[in-house]
Amino acid sequence: MASNLHKAKKEKNDEFYTQLPDIERELKNYKSHFKNKVVYCNCDDPMESNFFKYFVMYFNVLGLKKLITTSYEGTEQKVITITEVKDMNDDGGIDLDDVKIWLKKNPHASVKLIGDGKYKAGDFRSEQCMELLQIADIVVTNPPFSLFREFVATLMANKKKFLIVGNNNAITYKEIFPLIRENKIWLSYDSNKTWWFRVPDNYPLSGSLTKETKEGKFIGVPAISWFTNLSHSKRNDEIILVEKYKGNEDKYPKYDNYNAIEVSKVILIPKDYNGVMGVPITFLDKYNPEQFEIVKFRKGDDEKDLSVNRKSPYFRILIKRKKA
Repeated sequence: MASNLHKAKKEKNDEFYTQLPDIERELKNYKSHFKNKVVYCNCDDPMESNFFKYFVMYFNVLGLKKLITTSYEGTEQKVITITEVKDMNDDGGIDLDDVKIWLKKNPHASVKLIGDGKYKAGDFRSEQCMELLQIADIVVTNPPFSLFREFVATLMANKKKFLIVGNNNAITYKEIFPLIRENKIWLSYDSNKTWWFRVPDNYPLSGSLTKETKEGKFIGVPAISWFTNLSHSKRNDEIILVEKYKGNEDKYPKYDNYNAIEVSKVILIPKDYNGVMGVPITFLDKYNPEQFEIVKFRKGDDEKDLSVNRKSPYFRILIKRKKA
């Protein structure tokens, strides 16, 4: 599936639709953050996006003030602003059918998207979308994989709270890792897993992580994570350390080009070692900033990849315990 993802980035074929259960499983952990807030889904065709569907369904439960959605792909070249959600068809529930009825009665809530010469209509970087971003409190979406760096930079520059989907490879980006090291963004609950995304009907399927059902075409993408700057309780959980360094030094070789030991698995972090350790990037799934500090990423003192016996392991994050 990695080749499919790389192809999508290269061709900027970024119409990967997140499934509703994946959204529900994550957002249930953030209910307190949304009370009386303006949520902006700025990469979401409203009639296709499960993010929009989720916030419609839970608009009243979360106590949202406003829901805004824009998209430059898909069927709806509009910005839709929802300020209330009611059971408009009296069927005992709330869904997109109720929103459609509400929009017919409130046509001012749906406005055509326009381009600005530099960016096409609905592009999150366009003047129109940037104006909408200014009034948003929280951005929740699955941004284009090919534009992830720029998307995060835009949110950070505008000091916005967010909860977004991204590939774990983003951790290694020079624009993203410093934000993680400085505790400006972090991974959330449901991270580093293979997700199944629905893709357009004309999307070519290839490889083993693909399937086609009555709901449409799907591709599986490994190592998907939620990136956020919203606080959550998982960041308070300490990693339970059971391994010992003393007496097992052979299991923890030192790097050739940095004064640190190699720890091949997060579960093997020793409880009695207070120096710098190199751990896999999956460490960030469990990272508690009160327990560890992040020292550096990937490079040794010579600014070459960390190596043991002149062989470089997979990407490593250099960490150090804060508590003895």
